[in-house]
Amino acid sequence: MNDKEKLFSYYKYALQMLETEINILMDEFVLKHGYNPVEHIKSRIKSEDSIKKKLKSKGYSYTASNIKKNIHDVVGIRIVVSFLSDVYDIVSILRNSQDLIIVCQQDYIKEPKDTGYISYNINVLIPVYLDGKTKYIEGEIQVRTIAMDFWASLEHQMHYKQFENNDMPEIVGELTKCAENIYNTDVRMQELREDIVYLTNL
Repeated sequence: MNDKEKLFSYYKYALQMLETEINILMDEFVLKHGYNPVEHIKSRIKSEDSIKKKLKSKGYSYTASNIKKNIHDVVGIRIVVSFLSDVYDIVSILRNSQDLIIVCQQDYIKEPKDTGYISYNINVLIPVYLDGKTKYIEGEIQVRTIAMDFWASLEHQMHYKQFENNDMPEIVGELTKCAENIYNTDVRMQELREDIVYLTNL
């Protein structure tokens, strides 16, 4: 087994560990609150083609060392929830995990990317136990609402990222407007949910 094959086996184990940890955390939340905020969970290991393209764009060759140092989302999990408040509930749960070590966090909901991308992204170190040793493998967790996921899925399919933003300012501008509309819808749905809860408890 060469270095890249060994690294990808670690990524495979790390994804399994991360999926298990998240499922346990979600089960604990449901037991405590009697409510499951998760609509669905998607997981993946980034394809070799995607990794090669990303490394090339950064000026690096395709080696195990460069993958580990420069590609931080080979292991990825997306948690899709119903409401804005659910996003931050899930983030709080992940922060309190005893097994995951948070490397960095980006709240693209409060501060969206220029394209309009909105999500809460957390990079974590995942413990992998092999041959009597513990190795920590980095992975990325994205937490977003159904509406945010809808926008991101369509945006991803457009394949416009091969161009610079200034090559197609109208399209980038329209994408940003759509993202703003989606965020405003999320805010309004959150308000309606809170109104319903309030009226139910009167």
